[in-house]
Amino acid sequence: MTLDVWLLIGAGIVIAAIASVRVAHRSGLPSLLRFLVLGLILGASGFGAKLESPQAVQQIGLTALAVILAEGGLTTTWSHIRKSVPLALILATVGVTVSIVVVALAVQGLLGMDPTAALVLGAVLASTDAAAVFSVLRRLPLPTRLAGVLEAESGFNDAPTVIAVVLLSGASQRPASVGTFLLETAIELVIGAAVGLAVGPAGAYALRRVALPASSLYPIAVLALTFVSYGGAVLLHGSGFLAVYLTALILGNSRLPHRAATRGFAEGAAWLAQIGLFVMLG
Repeated sequence: MTLDVWLLIGAGIVIAAIASVRVAHRSGLPSLLRFLVLGLILGASGFGAKLESPQAVQQIGLTALAVILAEGGLTTTWSHIRKSVPLALILATVGVTVSIVVVALAVQGLLGMDPTAALVLGAVLASTDAAAVFSVLRRLPLPTRLAGVLEAESGFNDAPTVIAVVLLSGASQRPASVGTFLLETAIELVIGAAVGLAVGPAGAYALRRVALPASSLYPIAVLALTFVSYGGAVLLHGSGFLAVYLTALILGNSRLPHRAATRGFAEGAAWLAQIGLFVMLG
């Protein structure tokens, strides 16, 4: 198909997804479920683009998740989650480990699956969907502490689960002890946290002192800084997702120029990422 046809189809998909958000809001159904259904319909009708390369699907998914986590951090108010962070960290680490083990034991016992494959499945299912949680929290009037725990946990959760999936997937080719697995996970989390805690304050300091010629450049610079954090952490063999979330959390709670415009831009980018990700999965 030619470029104009692709643009027409892409615009139609985005408009249909936006319309489904309105319908989902009235019916109470999650918007992300509508996006999945839309993707299924497009695929069955022949309008869906066929991505034959698993690597392409993975890269698109990782990029979309990075944007969603960046938006989550930028729109999270630190004072709302500060008291909930210790519990959220326990849920995102110990809770994830317990979930992986419980699912793996259940699958191995019921289906007789290979232990390594069962652990990989447990790691995949242990992740809290950040996009879904951030979307639901905007609509539900939950108690402040509970909302803070859920919001912080969903932001921190993706990092250890992604690390677990990657390490467990490679365990069949490179067997490792439990101690080695935990050590590698801890190292990646520490590196990711260090990068995020370094890029965030440095970026905030630079943006406060650099007078950009247009206000619309500030939101782009903020989002670019979160990707710098992601890329830097991954190059250092750390958790890019943890780095993104911490960088965005610091930038979102700093006194930056045009904060409202930055948050609005990030929310729009996250909606587009959610539409693309879940329609693709559908």
